[in-house]
Amino acid sequence: MNVLDDFNREGLGIEIDFSLPSERVVRALNQIIAWRSKPLAIRVDNGPEYVSSTLMNWSEKQGIALTYIQPGKPQQNAYVERYNRTVRHEWLDLYIFDTIEEVQQIATDWLWTYNNKRPNMGIGGTTPAMKLKRAA
Repeated sequence: MNVLDDFNREGLGIEIDFSLPSERVVRALNQIIAWRSKPLAIRVDNGPEYVSSTLMNWSEKQGIALTYIQPGKPQQNAYVERYNRTVRHEWLDLYIFDTIEEVQQIATDWLWTYNNKRPNMGIGGTTPAMKLKRAA
């Protein structure tokens, strides 16, 4: 599961596992909200973890709208699709992993680099952290 901020393309969270049940999605979103505050809406695809009653009930209690992309229309979530491609090309396809914990650690380390060191041409060749700092 990848969570991106549409404004500055910052990676807010990356969860790695063989499957991510909706309870884990909710837990990850709660952690992100505690760190960055609550969004008005979250755009998601139609995966089972996102169409579950668990996530729908959570979002309703939080006052967060869930905006679903149309099935078969990944371009409606283009920032995430581009980000997923970057994840695959920059680290996921480069390693043979022994454990899920190893993948999560590499993902977490890469996410920090992505947000703080790697220029993003989609936001003018700056990093997500720099764009957020300029907007403050």
